[in-house]
Amino acid sequence: MTKQILVGGVPVGGGAPVSIQSMCNTKTHDVPATVDQILRLEEAGCEIIRVAVPDMAAAEAIGAIKSQIHIPLVADIHFDYKLALACAAQGIDKIRINPGNIGSEDRVKAVADACREGKIPIRIGVNGGSLEKELLKKYGGATSEALAESALGHAALLEKFDFTDICISVKCSSVPVTMGAYRLLREKCPYPLHLGVTEAGTPSMGMVKSAMGIGGLLCLGIGDTLRVTLTADPVEEIYAAKRILLAAGLRQEGPNIIACPTCGRTNIDLIPMAEEVERRLAGCRKPITVAVMGCAVNGPGEAAAADVGIAGGKGEGLLFRKGTILRKVPQDRLVDALLEEIGKL
Repeated sequence: MTKQILVGGVPVGGGAPVSIQSMCNTKTHDVPATVDQILRLEEAGCEIIRVAVPDMAAAEAIGAIKSQIHIPLVADIHFDYKLALACAAQGIDKIRINPGNIGSEDRVKAVADACREGKIPIRIGVNGGSLEKELLKKYGGATSEALAESALGHAALLEKFDFTDICISVKCSSVPVTMGAYRLLREKCPYPLHLGVTEAGTPSMGMVKSAMGIGGLLCLGIGDTLRVTLTADPVEEIYAAKRILLAAGLRQEGPNIIACPTCGRTNIDLIPMAEEVERRLAGCRKPITVAVMGCAVNGPGEAAAADVGIAGGKGEGLLFRKGTILRKVPQDRLVDALLEEIGKL
């Protein structure tokens, strides 16, 4: 079991539930826009949120942002250790840095001291695109071994200054390399691991990469918190993360939607119907299984384990619960009837 750290009031590691993170794409110094986006992310199910802190204007906005949100706030900092100190003074809940790119050891010590005093954990964020030149030369590129060695070296630097409230991420755009790096870290250190596949891309491809990389590691028992990175509205990252946790058997919160792939027996336009059900249940927190089936063959029988479901027919369909047919419903009312039944659960 990994060491546990506290990010605000959210435990990470040590057997705590795997938490969901995202990152704002607003300008952090624009407090109203940033707060508005965080509140939308909270509503979607985000549990820890990160903001970019590229300059002092962003650092000085941290306090105002924190006072208007309800989940822990993380500062993402590169190069300038003074930004980390400013965020610590503003009451940030966690700092993400790469200790190797913020300057001399005395600067790393200053950040470690400030975070220790404020009980602020540090995430060591190693990225395949910014590895040390000597490691790239040693391993012939951004390999799993290079990522893991870089992270362990940065952890050792913080440990030198008696700082161990550490979380580690080793992200790369390659799924196999990313998975290999996390597996190495699980063998070599006790710190909680922040999972992610960086630069995963648009939702269509990014979801596949994230499900393979993050989901694969979770199924191996590796990972304590996660962020799905998508080139999309950050809210989409939260929905994707929840689906991955649901598929990995680590969350019961929210609906598990099952749907048949359609075939020649299908007499309704099932694909848009399934998409509508998924969309309308995006904010649902009930731990239920919902079936959207195309015909009587794949309906109440095959989806008998579903808490509630619909099965299509010619001009009408069936509404059922746990394999028991409740009633026939006109085709244009099927989704509404399904949602009404879910509301009764």
